[in-house]
Amino acid sequence: MVLGTIPVGFLASSLACIVTGIGIYVINRYAEWGHRNAAYFMSFAAGVLISVTILHVMPEAYGMNDHAPVYILVGFMGLYIINRFLSAGDDHLTTAKNISIGIIPMIGIGIHSFIDGIIYTVTFNVSIFTGVLAAVGMVLHEFPEGIVTFLLLERGGFTRRKAIVWSFLAAAISTPLGTLLSYPFVVDLENNVLGMLLSLSAGALLYVGATHLLPLVQNEQKKYTLISLIIGIIVAVVIVLSKG
Repeated sequence: MVLGTIPVGFLASSLACIVTGIGIYVINRYAEWGHRNAAYFMSFAAGVLISVTILHVMPEAYGMNDHAPVYILVGFMGLYIINRFLSAGDDHLTTAKNISIGIIPMIGIGIHSFIDGIIYTVTFNVSIFTGVLAAVGMVLHEFPEGIVTFLLLERGGFTRRKAIVWSFLAAAISTPLGTLLSYPFVVDLENNVLGMLLSLSAGALLYVGATHLLPLVQNEQKKYTLISLIIGIIVAVVIVLSKG
């Protein structure tokens, strides 16, 4: 979907980039506040992503491609395998150089953010509404992602300045880059192929919400994260039903 000569998905991915940058800035300027509230952003984003995927993105994909359930499974498991592969060395980090504690997650987050950019291209090319629904949860989860990337790099021995630069490149810039590089290949696709890509995106969105964000929230053990999760679900349901 194009607004003038600018892909709308690029505007959304640029917003995601800015939000990630804000997360990195906040954790530097207001470290205590960022640590205290990151779990609430993640739980709210998880509620939105999971609800939007199940209530809108998946039914939309079913209507565009008869094999949508298969591609949703591939999208979900594919992202899981990618993340599993990238974190394969985590068990050995205690015997490796400390710097690897930051580098391995940074690479994983960079690839994940690049895939986010592709998802923006696909969902906005289906429709503005589908793109906006996906973008709401995606953008919100970028804020804690910037915080997490920075903290991991700093914990791995990077100086504060280098941690800022590398976390911004990996978690922020990679998202609009993914949108720009994928746009020429997605914009002219047939409806059936676009449905396949939307199904893959639905699987990836479901993975991010259910398998990536929720476990992180649970590990934080914050008192009111369940409330923020429910609010995220309610917001998504209201938005989806308002269209119908």
